[in-house]
Amino acid sequence: MRTWCEIDTAALAENVRSFRRLVGDTTLAPTVKSNGYGHGLLLAARAFLEGGADWLCVDALDEARALRQAGLTCPIYVFGYVPLADLAEVVSLDCRLVVYNRETIDALAALGAPVRIHLKIETGNHRQGVGPEEAVALAALAARATGLTIEGVSSHFANIEDTTDHTYARRQLAVFEGAVAALRAAGHAVPMRHLSNTAAALLWPDQRFEMVRIGVGAYGVWPSKEARVAALLAGRRELALQPALTWKTRIAQVKSVPEGAFVGYGCTYMCTHPTRLAILPVGYADGYDRGLSNLAHVLIRGRRAPIRGRVCMNITMVDVTDIPDAALEDEVVLLGAPAVDGERLTADQVADWAQTISYEIMARIGAHLPRVPVTGSASATAPDPLARAYRLPRT
Repeated sequence: MRTWCEIDTAALAENVRSFRRLVGDTTLAPTVKSNGYGHGLLLAARAFLEGGADWLCVDALDEARALRQAGLTCPIYVFGYVPLADLAEVVSLDCRLVVYNRETIDALAALGAPVRIHLKIETGNHRQGVGPEEAVALAALAARATGLTIEGVSSHFANIEDTTDHTYARRQLAVFEGAVAALRAAGHAVPMRHLSNTAAALLWPDQRFEMVRIGVGAYGVWPSKEARVAALLAGRRELALQPALTWKTRIAQVKSVPEGAFVGYGCTYMCTHPTRLAILPVGYADGYDRGLSNLAHVLIRGRRAPIRGRVCMNITMVDVTDIPDAALEDEVVLLGAPAVDGERLTADQVADWAQTISYEIMARIGAHLPRVPVTGSASATAPDPLARAYRLPRT
């Protein structure tokens, strides 16, 4: 292999065990959408179930299909849009489905088959969902339909991860609770309520309701620095999350270039001294962001090597002048930690360089790249550079 990801499945399972200890008997539903946040759909799903997950959440029906074809029998919650023409497969795959359109309810009713639905309440994120009044109308429509059961009511926070001021999130919570009260007043049972994501599960133990849908935390990554600080300020119990992904490639060539030589497209970098370059067979077609050009570092033999010039579609150049023993086919860490002692490139660090968030860095790693399961990788065992700064007190 020339470029691949190593996935510490034991770390994934342990992250879920940590959340299980945190939420107790509440239904725990990790999200495996978008190829398991870049970790591999099936690798993540199996590890999460091994760790004690109750349900799995996906965005699209093809993800649910892949899980069923792999033999997974757990409840699957599809929270992305399913086209009307594909709803029959929801039945055959035995999935739970988010609903916020009358047309979806009508099409499901026409099937005449049992389907468990979850109404999506619009509480202020203004993506999917309907307001409380329309939710009551949809519930009445579903109650008259053959085979449909309202199993749950859900929503999603808009601003709980990116701030330590949760005024807006509290406002959303109030809208959600008002919608649930309106549904119950209209005579509709609401067996399951779910609103909490990773940040809410960590911050608000009194608002986990009947189900918690965790995302990035299951992969060993904090939602944000702000969420970590908010947990510290709230005196929450320390949660030892273990990053599970290490993204690697190999050196394809080592070459010497003279002082004054330009490197890469656009001549954006000029060598200020005789330089040894390592050529890496990875680029933005693999998900390695072009915004990392002339900013990021990779790890070679446990040491940092800066990117020189622009990240290309399939090639990236790095400076190994200060790593004199760097050689052809040496392993290169793009994200994560090397197998030997050394520093670690966190998803947050790479995201900062690319001016984005850790979610995008991981989710955009090309699905065509192999995901290799490992146990006890350096990703999980290398020290987290934020751990000391944001050590949470036990309560």
